[in-house]
Amino acid sequence: MDIFFQQLFNGLTIGSVYSLVALGLTLVYGILHIPNFAHGALYMMGGYITLTMMQSLGLYYWLAIFVSIVVVGLIGVLMERLVFHHLRHAPPIHDKIAAIGMLLFLEAFAHRVWGADYLEMATPHGQVVSVFGITFTLQRLNIIVAAVLVMFTLYLFLKKTYMGMTVIAMSQNRAGANLVGVNTNKVAMLTFFISGALAAIAASLSSPINLVFPGMGHLVILKAFVIIIIGGMGSIPGAIVGGYILGFTESLGATYISSDYKDIIAFILLVLILTIRPNGLFAKGGQS
Repeated sequence: MDIFFQQLFNGLTIGSVYSLVALGLTLVYGILHIPNFAHGALYMMGGYITLTMMQSLGLYYWLAIFVSIVVVGLIGVLMERLVFHHLRHAPPIHDKIAAIGMLLFLEAFAHRVWGADYLEMATPHGQVVSVFGITFTLQRLNIIVAAVLVMFTLYLFLKKTYMGMTVIAMSQNRAGANLVGVNTNKVAMLTFFISGALAAIAASLSSPINLVFPGMGHLVILKAFVIIIIGGMGSIPGAIVGGYILGFTESLGATYISSDYKDIIAFILLVLILTIRPNGLFAKGGQS
């Protein structure tokens, strides 16, 4: 039972990271209907910027994360303004091609600036704690707590603030939101900023227990797409629940089946759930 509960905790940690990444991806898709394949590159940039702030400027871990949130959020805004905004009336395939192009550009940029080596991010919360037979580092606990706080803050923002309600209105009907005075350009920029910020938070939290390298976003973004398909395209609750379902399934599967098949489990789970629920678990047409 100790092993079982240990893996449940590990699944909660992994699922928290997956949910944060999937949230950013599903926000952009649900509101702007753009499958942003470059989201994994934003995740990667978040890890590198936090690491650089800590190593080069000597910033404290949480302050470095704040800088990363702002920088990656602004990169997301630049993506929207310079690329996706000009493609809003183009055929859908153009968005996908542009996103792949930005993914390749940001990865080449990371290779040029930081090199191809695997880098380790230090954390001030590396202490090992044992509670009721479950052993974990404080960094893993930070991931869970921070993810829950971020999700709760995002919920309050979307439901309790004027800007948040304009985001929801635009996700339901962009033309209608524009007619009632919603500045759709500002909402699009805000959406990309939040998406980039969520990717930066996820990368910054998970990098101390993993590594930072140019391709770190590849597998994460593939799983994020699996998650938003499982949860229902554009569904915010679906992204959260799907992330934790995948995290628990991977952790338990690696323990009781084989760690060799850990990354395949996501796609097996996708097939099983879509067989039962072809539109995903929380398909609601894109609103939260």
